[in-house]
Amino acid sequence: MRKETAMLDLPEPETLYAALLARDPAYEGRAYVAVTTTGIFCRLTCPARKPRPENCRWFTHPAEAEAAGFRPCRRCFPGGPTADGDRIVSRLMAELKADPARRWSEGDLTEMGLDPSTVRRAFRRHFGQSFLQMARELRLRGGMKALTEGSAMIDAQLDAGFDSASGFRNAFARLFGHKPHVLRGPADLRADWIDTPLGGMIAIADDEALHLLEFIDRKALPEGLRKLSGFVGGRIGLGRSAVTDRVEAELNAYFEGNNPSFSVPVQLHGTDFQRRVWQQLRRIPAGETCSYAQLAADIGQPTATRAVARANATNRIALVVPCHRVIGADGTLTGYAGGLWRKEKLIETERAYAA
Repeated sequence: MRKETAMLDLPEPETLYAALLARDPAYEGRAYVAVTTTGIFCRLTCPARKPRPENCRWFTHPAEAEAAGFRPCRRCFPGGPTADGDRIVSRLMAELKADPARRWSEGDLTEMGLDPSTVRRAFRRHFGQSFLQMARELRLRGGMKALTEGSAMIDAQLDAGFDSASGFRNAFARLFGHKPHVLRGPADLRADWIDTPLGGMIAIADDEALHLLEFIDRKALPEGLRKLSGFVGGRIGLGRSAVTDRVEAELNAYFEGNNPSFSVPVQLHGTDFQRRVWQQLRRIPAGETCSYAQLAADIGQPTATRAVARANATNRIALVVPCHRVIGADGTLTGYAGGLWRKEKLIETERAYAA
């Protein structure tokens, strides 16, 4: 199976310069521009004034630009993942981490000296959702934990920071695809929350295998849960098994840099073609990437690039089935259901494994 290293060769300078002028997010984490007249290097999405093309040098990694004597820009922070370079995002993410149960409002943001519309745009740009949506989903974690531990519905509602029982039920249903009382009944599969450095994930497993692993803010999560319910006859409840504990331990080791591959058993729910694509994805080592065309060729169907892309997009076991390792043929990140910011961080994390 033919694979590329984590960073493909750069496109022609003309292509890169056009992407710089357009502030094209497709090149985020894949290419960097250094300006010879200032000695500074930037992301291609940097809002700073654009240099002339003859004053540009192009690099595939921040370390290469620094080794060449360039300093990182203080506006776009090219040395770290995109969201980490945004002071507003970093400040509010620290607040969420310190008090995940806090009920936020736009008034709270104004009191902190922040413009709610600016905050909304920043979070949507980096995470695909607003700060208030992110805070609301994080509060649901407390409610889910309380329900899993057998607490009464009203206690779970209060733990999640909801004054209204109907508001709690509806918010829970939007996220999980089912209202909370449905998930408390007898079940063969159990759903539980797993925290990761890139946000909360929902893991659904039985005693034998992992059936679903998704970031909680993925828009397709409710639909994925409904489809999984159909596959298993609706028997999904709250709780965890030894498989859940195992995938959590492997995820922790992965993000700590100690586990380049996952050995947890998985149950792939899909067509024969989709399963072939997903199984091939699991053969891509951490630190390497491939294109959709390469993936299609590897499964013996070189003309099925679009079908491979669709199968990649419908993967319901994130990270363990590493669909984030598929990038554009020209080295751009292309779409990722978990958010391009996560794809950027995952590929950055896996550089260490490649090294």
